[in-house]
Amino acid sequence: MEEKKRPEERAVRIDHRQVRALAQPLRMRLIGALRVAGPSTATALAEMLGTNSGATSYHLRQLAEVGLVVEDPNLGTGRQRYWRAAHDVTNWESSDFDDDPDSRAAIEWLEADYVRFFAGHAERWFAQRHQWGPAWRDAFGMGDFFMRIPVSRLEAIKEEVFALFERHRDETDPDDPDAETVQLYLAALPMDAAFPRPAPPSTEEKP
Repeated sequence: MEEKKRPEERAVRIDHRQVRALAQPLRMRLIGALRVAGPSTATALAEMLGTNSGATSYHLRQLAEVGLVVEDPNLGTGRQRYWRAAHDVTNWESSDFDDDPDSRAAIEWLEADYVRFFAGHAERWFAQRHQWGPAWRDAFGMGDFFMRIPVSRLEAIKEEVFALFERHRDETDPDDPDAETVQLYLAALPMDAAFPRPAPPSTEEKP
């Protein structure tokens, strides 16, 4: 039996214009929906995301202007327009935008919105987990791990973990009847954000 070949992943490292276009609550959701569900119309996306087709159409056009979504002419009929994500993965580093205050503000908003989305995703999972069988409930979940390492090793860990994600994805048959679409998150945060360091003792003499 011939092994299925996964199409080459399309990635984009967003630029200043693209990051400013993304700094809006609906737009990253639209790109995510197109990546998960495939090409779709503004009407179908509006139903999926709980908004209206007028707003969806407007934001799709804004994303198209910066090359993040494209129209799929093979699917459209008449006035019905199908859109698809131009890339499979969006990459950036916060320091990419240090040279421009507007872009830096946009990436800070985008990263904060991503954290809010993750928190909401986790809360919805906890509310719905009884709908899954024991094996999936045990496989899903979160954990943490503490370590003291230099920045170079932290970067190496991130690269290795993403490579592990990609290997398992590429070695899995997406048509496997036991497969489900899951979203894996990778987070690396400073310990000070969870447990702030105490202030150093005062050196002033007491009266």
